[in-house]
Amino acid sequence: MTEMHALKELERFLQHQGALKAGEAIPLVLREQIDSGDYNLACYTENNTICALSVRYSGLTSLPESLWQLTNLQQLDLTGNQLASLPALPGQLTALKKLSVDHNQLTALPESLANLVHLEELHVDHNQLTSLPTSISRLSNLKKLSLYGNKLASLPNGLNQLTHLEELSIVHNQLTTLPESLWQLKQLHILNVAENLLSVLSEHIGNLTRLQMLDIGHNQLTALPESLGHLTNLTFFLYISHNQLTTLPESIGKLANLTYLNVTDNQLTALPETIGNLTNLKELRLYNNQLTTLPESLGKLAKLRELHLRNNRLVALPGSLGNLRQLTRLSLYDNHLTALPESLAQLSNLATLDIRNNRLMTLPISLGKLSNLAYLDVRANRLLSLPASIENLTRLEKLDVRWNKLSARPTWLQRLEQRGCTVFL
Repeated sequence: MTEMHALKELERFLQHQGALKAGEAIPLVLREQIDSGDYNLACYTENNTICALSVRYSGLTSLPESLWQLTNLQQLDLTGNQLASLPALPGQLTALKKLSVDHNQLTALPESLANLVHLEELHVDHNQLTSLPTSISRLSNLKKLSLYGNKLASLPNGLNQLTHLEELSIVHNQLTTLPESLWQLKQLHILNVAENLLSVLSEHIGNLTRLQMLDIGHNQLTALPESLGHLTNLTFFLYISHNQLTTLPESIGKLANLTYLNVTDNQLTALPETIGNLTNLKELRLYNNQLTTLPESLGKLAKLRELHLRNNRLVALPGSLGNLRQLTRLSLYDNHLTALPESLAQLSNLATLDIRNNRLMTLPISLGKLSNLAYLDVRANRLLSLPASIENLTRLEKLDVRWNKLSARPTWLQRLEQRGCTVFL
């Protein structure tokens, strides 16, 4: 009865705020509908108790006292309001496991946050936080903490007390350093500190041996610690894009479970031979660097499906690239290539080959063996002719040969067009 009374009080408050019409009630929905965010205003009940409540995008500038009487509440979503602060959070909300206050105007969180002793998820994305309360370290059951898009310049030192934390996202803040206590979070599976001002990464990052995803992109890193190689459980992705790296550590070759690696928009001039040890890699993005050569070991990446190398300074390719039999996409445009290795003909699954804006004067006849090739772009090279074997590419859907100096239009181009291939000449 107390909870129902509190719910009626909340509805009257929302009616007064204009979020509900006069006499209108907060709809009761299924748990999955609350979780999906399908309803801005909704609640979910179990055994006549209110377990989850959503009051999203309702224009709230304050919260009613009646909210704190919902002592069985496990999930509270206040996303998209106009809250500049949160009131002192009472100790009665001990059942709360998930609190979302994304897209508000919060400049601080109350010290009383520590009263939410069973909290497992805290989402405070897109606010105006400049600091975190020290009491956040007392949320010993916290598993997920998301602070994307705030103004945090530092993190409290007691983070190591969050011994159950599995996911930490602090993207798009103003962090120049990370506290040493962060490297003691041994349960972390996901760490995202992209879009900050970090210039150094501690050697102690190697302590986070359970990490499966790591994003340190869009910072100011000039080097990576060798201890990166200790993160052997990195499986899903490693983002290092948009930094100022000139080399990668040799130890990167120890990340044998990694499936996605992005090191774009750096200043790499070479890759370590050990990169060939990433035998589970499916996608490798290295564009917008200063690479002049590639190691032969790249040919060991037998599971690689996409290789992106545009806008580097490559003058040649290793013959071992022909060993990448699972490759479906090869992007090489905006380099200094003068020739292609014959071994590319072995890429039997290749569907897209983009080699525009290089210095190629000829194409290998063996190109006609790429039986699955659908898109071939050779624009802006120095080609005087095309190999007739291209006509053998029965799955070719698009051929772009513009901005070359072909001496004549091959007669077989018309036959390509007649079978449905789009040709740009």
